[in-house]
Parts: sequence; structure tokens; C-alpha cells
Amino acid sequence: MSHLRLLCALTFCGLALGVHDVAPIMAAEPADPWPGLVQDIFNNRAMNDGADVLAIEMPYRAEDAAIVPVTLRSKLAPDDTRRVKTITLVIDQNPAPMAAKFELGSDAKVSEISTRVRVNNYTNVHAVAELSDGQLYMVKTFVKASGGCSAPAAKNLEAGNHLGQMKYRQFVRDDQGPASGPREAQIMIGHPNNSGLQMDQITHLYIPAFFIDQLHIWQDNSPVLSMEGGISISEDPNIRFTYVSNGAKTFRAEAKDTSGHVFAKEWKVDNSGS
Repeated sequence: MSHLRLLCALTFCGLALGVHDVAPIMAAEPADPWPGLVQDIFNNRAMNDGADVLAIEMPYRAEDAAIVPVTLRSKLAPDDTRRVKTITLVIDQNPAPMAAKFELGSDAKVSEISTRVRVNNYTNVHAVAELSDGQLYMVKTFVKASGGCSAPAAKNLEAGNHLGQMKYRQFVRDDQGPASGPREAQIMIGHPNNSGLQMDQITHLYIPAFFIDQLHIWQDNSPVLSMEGGISISEDPNIRFTYVSNGAKTFRAEAKDTSGHVFAKEWKVDNSGS
């Protein structure tokens, strides 16, 4: 009986000890970074529900965390007298959460912007539009992806051969008029856009951050779109957008990177509507 009592006592102590030890190990829910980001990025300004103002589209589960597509679309009604002045894209759990801030030309009526971003952890992604009424309007979505900021740039070895090369594509839309009306275009820039978190596979040293941090786009001399970029924009940045043509004969873009390089190019615009 004494051996049985000892065994029971040890078993009870072990169970008690197990419960005691497990409790502190149970992971608490990670703190929501969004309130701090509102303070840091938006100076703690009030956020309004943006469901009727802006839409954000991203895959719920990304196929490749280093090139996650994102589309930002204005939902303002045609008779709404307000206009979207800026859209800020925030990837909450990324090392540098502010992925990009887009400033929309006052006359270009940009209604949609698409690009590709890196996502480092499962995260909420917020888009915040500032309207001409001075108010901020926020929407969000959730993305399951991880490791995007540290994933090696696929074209890093050939970066010197295509660094700063810029391409322009114009897309035909069913609702596009012969000289004006909605148009869709894309600007692509050859650049590794190193995040600073990627490791050289040969030296095992971290590659310094090196990315496009400014992009400006005009039709003739009228601003269409500008972007302040960060480490979350994927390599070989491309921006696809919908705007209203003013009948311009040329389209031009200028980009700058964190090493001071300036890349600029101009293209002729096809106004035939075909």
C-alpha cells in the first residue's frame, strides 16, 4: 500500500507540476499593431469606415509571399463631389509596415491602382484613403503569407543589366473613347528592390536595402500618379492604374532609388482608341 500511495502522490505532483508549467508557455495573442501604426503613420487622426469609399483586393492565401498582388479601387459614386487625394497601403506585420503612399493627380481621376508587395507574416493589410474633405477612410483585409521580405530576389544577379529599365503598356478598355475617357496603363521598372532582410546565398551576408522610393507619372505635364515606396514593394516594381486621358501626346515617368539613381523615360500615347 505504501508503494501505491507513493506512486499516486508522485503522479498527482507531476500532474500539478505539468499544469503549472504549461500555463506560462501558452502563447498569448500577438498585440494588434494597428493602433500604434495609426499614431506613427497618420498622427493618430480619426479613421472613418471606408467601405463606401475604397476597396482593397488581395488573395487570402498568397501563392508567393514575395509577389503578392494588391488592387486598390475607388468606390466613390460618380456624383460624389469629393475626390481621393492619397491612398496609403499598410502591411501591419511587415518590418516596415508602410508599403506605399500613392498621391493621385487632381485631374487624372485615377480610380484603380494595382501592384505587387512582399508579405512577411500572416497579417492584416490596411488601405487608408484621404479625401478632398480632409477625412481619412480605412478598409482592411487579411492575408496568409510569410517570409516575403527575406525571400531572395530572383533576378538579383542580373540587376546590373536591367537596372532602371522602364517599360510602358497601354491597355484598351471597352469604355475607352477615341481621345479621352477611362484608360488603363502600366509602368514597369527593372530593379531588385532589395529589402535589407535578404541574405546573399554565397557570402551569407545580408544584402543592403536598395529600392525604388519615389515614382512620378505624368501625361504631358499633368500629374497622373506618384508613389512613395518602401521595402515591401516587390522586385521589378510595376504599377498598373486606370485614369482619364486628357488627350496628351506623351506619357512619362521618373523614378528614384535609395542610392540616388534617377531613371526617366517618355513614350508616345496612342489616342486612337483601338
